[in-house]
Amino acid sequence: MPTLTKLPGIRVDAENPNHHLWDNHGTWFLHYTVHPTPFTKERIRRSLGTKDLKIARERRDSFFDHLASEVGVKTVAVGRKEDAA
Repeated sequence: MPTLTKLPGIRVDAENPNHHLWDNHGTWFLHYTVHPTPFTKERIRRSLGTKDLKIARERRDSFFDHLASEVGVKTVAVGRKEDAA
C-alpha cells in the first residue's frame, strides 16, 4: 500500500522515488504545484542545491516533512482501487 502525504495542493507518492524532482542541467530542483484557491494553481520550482540524487531526495523529503508539520498534516496510507475490491 503506497504512502500518500496530502498537503494543501501537494501530493507525494512513495511509489516513485523521484516524484517532484527535476534535473536541470545536472542540478536537482524540487518541482511541485499548489492550488491556493479552487480556481488557480501555481507551479513552484526550488533549487535543492545539489547534483547528487540521494541528497536531493533527502532534501525533498525534509522539505515536505517540514511543510506538513507547519500545517499539521500527518502521513496517511491510501490503498489502490485493486486493494479495495
